[in-house]
Amino acid sequence: MEPLRVLELYSGIGGMHYALKESSVPAEVVAAVDVNTTANEIYKHNFPNTPLLPKTIEGMTLHDFDKLNFDVILMSPPCQPFTRIGLQGDVADPRTKSFLYILELLPRLSKRPCFILLENVKGFETSAARDALLKTLRECDYSFQEFLISPTSLGIPNSRLRYFLIAKRPPGSFSFPTSIMEGFPMCESPDSLAVPHNNPTSSECEREKSGTIIFKLETEQELGRKRIQDSRETVRRLQDFLQEDKEDMDQYLLPPKTLLRYALLMDVVQPSCRRSVCFTKGYGHYVEGTGSVLQSCVDVELETVFKNLELLSEEDKLKQLLQLKLRYFTPREIANLMGFPADFTFPKHISVKQQYRVLGNSLNIHVVSHLIRLCEGGGRGSHPADKSGELMMSLTEASDF
Repeated sequence: MEPLRVLELYSGIGGMHYALKESSVPAEVVAAVDVNTTANEIYKHNFPNTPLLPKTIEGMTLHDFDKLNFDVILMSPPCQPFTRIGLQGDVADPRTKSFLYILELLPRLSKRPCFILLENVKGFETSAARDALLKTLRECDYSFQEFLISPTSLGIPNSRLRYFLIAKRPPGSFSFPTSIMEGFPMCESPDSLAVPHNNPTSSECEREKSGTIIFKLETEQELGRKRIQDSRETVRRLQDFLQEDKEDMDQYLLPPKTLLRYALLMDVVQPSCRRSVCFTKGYGHYVEGTGSVLQSCVDVELETVFKNLELLSEEDKLKQLLQLKLRYFTPREIANLMGFPADFTFPKHISVKQQYRVLGNSLNIHVVSHLIRLCEGGGRGSHPADKSGELMMSLTEASDF
């Protein structure tokens, strides 16, 4: 069987490409397309032999797409029009223009792709862009499935709830039984099924502020939720993803000004924890809501440091906080949590801030590789040892608190 020819749109730093490699599905990326110059430098650094087109998708003609003769589209369109903290401009946002252009071209391609995989933020599932996508897929006679999945479902201690869609063109069909989805609510469409995370983390939903504050502006309910997360033995500990080389870690320590201003707002985790909140592109620059920080000195009790902290003078408050040796996760550690392999590296001139930014815009490779295997299973003739059902179960059996 010939390898699948894959078109990687909005290729970023190559998360989809790495997921494709991890899936072990016979395939080659015939072209990657992105306009971000920093992301393109990193992509080319890691995939020097893959044709990379540094152009807008709207700048590609129907003939340009047809010439690539691709079997698969992997894409992660801009998420800003659909994020909870953004303006939620949806299809009116100019950044959605390229995605709508893809939908316009899809029915006109001389050879429509066998498989399509799309990733976006939670919020896309209620958008007009999603409605347009499903309408186009139905018109082109694709079967499809939709999911809301976080890496914690695969035992990874990082909450990153994302929307995914996998679609197949006839004669392909999904080989995993829909009966395993029982108990999960249906989407609005009868031919699409959502797999939710039953209880998103506090970073993925509006935090409940009712209840007595215990310490660090957290209620008993919030602390209880975190303890439940840390007790889940199906999820690995953060220490498995930390850098062994401890040199130059001082550059990642939170500066005194940041400690004093944001200490009560930070999500603090220890190496033994089985959780961390979603790392965004603002990590390392902004503090609130951009990702967890690590307590390097575990001999100090976190609750002891934060109790009555607001009653201390700034000098004493800083002394208390410095005991914890709070630091940012390094870009390599975030890459580890997101599934990037050890041979993924950044060019030397890419700054730490740029590294955080592009990682925050990327995706979890392990989740996507599972979905690629689901999408491929049965698409061109599934083999007897097809594991699609088992893969599907592994993605849904763990819920995110």
